[in-house]
Amino acid sequence: MREGRVMVTPTLEPFVRQWAVLLVTYKGDGTPVGTPVSIVVEEDHAFVRTWDTAWKLKRVRNNPEVEVAPSTAGGKPTGPAIQARARVPYDEESAYAGRLLARKHPILHGPLIPLVHRLRGNGTMHIKLTPVLGRKFGVAGAELLPGSANAPPSGSPRRGG
Repeated sequence: MREGRVMVTPTLEPFVRQWAVLLVTYKGDGTPVGTPVSIVVEEDHAFVRTWDTAWKLKRVRNNPEVEVAPSTAGGKPTGPAIQARARVPYDEESAYAGRLLARKHPILHGPLIPLVHRLRGNGTMHIKLTPVLGRKFGVAGAELLPGSANAPPSGSPRRGG
């Protein structure tokens, strides 16, 4: 339950050693959109990075309810998703998120991604993810049965709103 010397909440424990996760955000009509992103976990929250004109950032600002699932770098889910609340941090908190990501992914998030963002003329932004406790979702957004992370999906797919 540790990343470095910091205690991590059990809900985020599966994401500590993950290189990538599938971040599912929702369009205004509730359509889910999944994007693979790198993640870093600290205590009861996690951070991901994007650029300032990314659609996922716009969707998060319009609807902070998201889902996060462990995934391959290409975005193929490898485990159940959790529901989280997303928020865009600024100033020192954003700089801190950048340092955490650079420490976990020294080449990719140290010089490479910020350089690509600058070359594209974009600013680098971060998204802070805080789990909504007590609810886990399957890969397609269907809520899992209580008590089992591997339980089959029940009900209809979740549509954010």
